[in-house]
Amino acid sequence: MSEENDAREILAALDRLSFEELLDSAAALRDRGHGWVQSWSPKVFIPLTQLCRNLCHYCTFSQPPRKGEAAYLTREQVLDIARAGKAAGCTEALFTLGDKPELRFTAAREELARLGHETTLSYLAEMCAAVRDETGMIPHVNAGVMDREEMAMLRPVSASQGLMLESVSDRLCQKGGAHYRSPDKEPAARLETIRLAGELAIPFTTGILIGIGETRLERIEALVAIRGLHSRYGHIQEVIIQNFRAKQRTVMADAPEPDMEELLWTIAAARLILGTEMNIQAPPNLSAADFPRLLSAGINDWGGISPVTPDHVNPEAPWPEVERLRAATEAEGRILVARLPVYPSYLAEASRWVDSSIEPLLSAAADGSGFGREDLWSPGTTRQPSLPRRSSLGVDSRIREITAKAGDGADLSEEEIALLFAARDADFHHICEAADTLRQRVMGDTVTYVVNRNINYTNICAYKCGFCAFSKGSMDEALRGRPYDLDLEEVVRRTREAWDRGATEVCMQGGIHPHYTGETYLGLVRAVRAAVPEMHIHAFSPLEVAQGAATLGLGLEDYLRKLRSAGLDTLPGTAAEILDDEARAILCADKLDTGEWLEVVEAAHRVGFRTTATIMFGHVDNYRQWARHLLHIRCLQARTGGFTEFVPLPFVHMEAPIALRGKSRRGPTFREAVLMHAVARLALHPHINSIQTSWVKLGAAGVSACLNAGANDMGGTLMNESISRAAGTSHGQEMPPAAMQEIIRSLGREPRQRTTLYGVVDEAIVQRGMEAAPLEPVVQTPPRKKSSKKKELESLSYGK
Repeated sequence: MSEENDAREILAALDRLSFEELLDSAAALRDRGHGWVQSWSPKVFIPLTQLCRNLCHYCTFSQPPRKGEAAYLTREQVLDIARAGKAAGCTEALFTLGDKPELRFTAAREELARLGHETTLSYLAEMCAAVRDETGMIPHVNAGVMDREEMAMLRPVSASQGLMLESVSDRLCQKGGAHYRSPDKEPAARLETIRLAGELAIPFTTGILIGIGETRLERIEALVAIRGLHSRYGHIQEVIIQNFRAKQRTVMADAPEPDMEELLWTIAAARLILGTEMNIQAPPNLSAADFPRLLSAGINDWGGISPVTPDHVNPEAPWPEVERLRAATEAEGRILVARLPVYPSYLAEASRWVDSSIEPLLSAAADGSGFGREDLWSPGTTRQPSLPRRSSLGVDSRIREITAKAGDGADLSEEEIALLFAARDADFHHICEAADTLRQRVMGDTVTYVVNRNINYTNICAYKCGFCAFSKGSMDEALRGRPYDLDLEEVVRRTREAWDRGATEVCMQGGIHPHYTGETYLGLVRAVRAAVPEMHIHAFSPLEVAQGAATLGLGLEDYLRKLRSAGLDTLPGTAAEILDDEARAILCADKLDTGEWLEVVEAAHRVGFRTTATIMFGHVDNYRQWARHLLHIRCLQARTGGFTEFVPLPFVHMEAPIALRGKSRRGPTFREAVLMHAVARLALHPHINSIQTSWVKLGAAGVSACLNAGANDMGGTLMNESISRAAGTSHGQEMPPAAMQEIIRSLGREPRQRTTLYGVVDEAIVQRGMEAAPLEPVVQTPPRKKSSKKKELESLSYGK
């Protein structure tokens, strides 16, 4: 069937629906594809030039050259606008300009020559690069009709591009039509530009302009053409339905404007034609006080709104203030969420859709869903976090059902858990409250902590995990600190000092030193056990266990039994990172895969070890991967019962190699960090009862929020924290017991020092911790040759 016949049939079907039925159907489709989220883009508008070779009869943006006035914004003017936008919290730098004015105006050619360019598009590329590199704002370009080479030139300096199709009516290009004497408005030329964007994998914006003399059938034909191109390439990320506004001093100054019903009809038709997933936008400023009605027709996006610059294309129609936009959105039962110039589904496949020079800007600005971050907080920073706002919106019925199901002890599905992670506004607060209610029911109002000492015996590591700023090659002095490999005497000294300071546990972990064998780990355990027999030894990640077993040619269970005989008590469930192999392939490709990690932990449980379980989140992962991780932990716990607690570890990005390369997010948002604790409480119930929160990553304010959202444990005092500190966290190396108790009591809860296995600690030991002397300086032993380490192990008996 031809597109023309297809359009006729669609129009006939639309005409059979009443206006109310049409709108209701469109809104239902929108809700099915986008839920309650209504997006918008915080932007600045950069009108690089208002010269244009076209003579559209409705346009006031296009202006002729004026004597004494520059035809183009200068570099500094462009950067000043971008910097103002950055300061106001904007992420998008929208470049809009007239079509190839140098083909019409001598003044344009002469000014471009002074700027060192032959074409407007060449100058545009330079300005986009300047904004990208000097401000961190993310360029989106509306540069008119272009050929393949021109679009390819702009791809590395812009996240997305756009061109309004406007209409497929050739009539409008004839004399008397709105596009007469506007060669770049010929439908075939515009359709070709949109097609080329698909071939070049450019996330693209297009749309139609209604009320310029086209018929309803011609609108449908344009939408069908857009649908066809998107079906072929998948690149059209949003479609704008824009209503004509008559402007003074234009040919169409007296032309009638489409009324609100006509606009709503067209938006609803677009939703029915383009389907549930398409992002459909209508500019709110072009509908004045009536703009909230646009929601009824199925839009899911408000477009770009600027707190800094006017709409230069429609200067007579100011954008609504963001708070007014939010109030209107919430009045219709929807949640206003800021987005980036690239929509989430395209950012999820950034390697396909985004140039490598732009991807770091998008990653840094995105949350785990691909929308914009709510604030500037990141784990490990001293910036004060704040909980998401709570509007008057009600809680989604599905969220209520899922939290009730979890509270009853039923297992949640991957889909249900992922939906909880996506929660915002009232849904977020409901989940946190449900998790805290469950915590109180299961664990009471006591908050536990353990006085312990971290001993990271080496930072030399053969692995190259993208998130790790702690590990070094044998001679690598980059990032924080020199490589070291502790003498056993220093390990023992730290253990004795920890015992004297009230510690009941030492937690020993390190890099995967290429010269370490299974005997190295056995030697560490024997040394500590002999020096302080009463100390609980919590040591060795599943990766270290696997490496130790492999170097001795032993099976996992045989080696684990050796460790137990040597004096090891429990194992940390670290090196889990994110238990999803797609994410691990990016984050830690040479590490244990998901199945191998689970195999080591299950083997440990079988031989009688208890372990913790962890997740490190907020880097290259997503909500479904978080859900899968929780399901892996829950399923293993259901089989073995060997986990003592679940420990969320928010990714600290500041010095992480993958973040420095611009390939990760800036850790989870605060909303996501709190949700991880709340959702873990719900999803792991009744299998794991203790949910720990990390003061090292979150700081006092962060752990307080998590303790009010399902967490019940503050983990260890640590004494020496090296790994997060190397990644850039600013919350210190030790939180003494008194400081922990102060935080806990400030929440109206009761603190209790515990053992590693949640037992009672002798009061004399508790008192030692409260009266602990300052730590002695540590000794970071420089790397030694393999033979030296071997001789040291052989020379120390320590109960071997």
